[in-house]
Amino acid sequence: QVQLAESGGGLVQAGDSLRLSCAASGGTLRNYGMGWFRQAPGKERDFVGAISWGGGTTTFADSVKGRFTLSRDNAKNTVYLQMNTLKVEDTAVYYCAAQRVGWGARKEADYTYWGQGTQVSVSP
Repeated sequence: QVQLAESGGGLVQAGDSLRLSCAASGGTLRNYGMGWFRQAPGKERDFVGAISWGGGTTTFADSVKGRFTLSRDNAKNTVYLQMNTLKVEDTAVYYCAAQRVGWGARKEADYTYWGQGTQVSVSP
């Protein structure tokens, strides 16, 4: 059973940057495609981005493309979401998730393990 734990959230101003981390325990992340989702108040949880097993390929939602990047350090069992030029509309709880089969899925149901989430709040 893989446990995922996000960290790095906080309150920032529009235009600032944040880096979120997703650390795994109980298993090795190199076996999983990894994804990030976010859920704003009163809205459904939406896909943000995903990274392949080796970290060589990423895909992003249009809303964050060009501002967010993903990387992973399999030796540290950690995935990182770098968020630049943050906007007020990026305010949400951010979740990382592990995909057992394949990578790059944009549906929640394709992910097996989830973290508890970390709050990101962006003020004007």
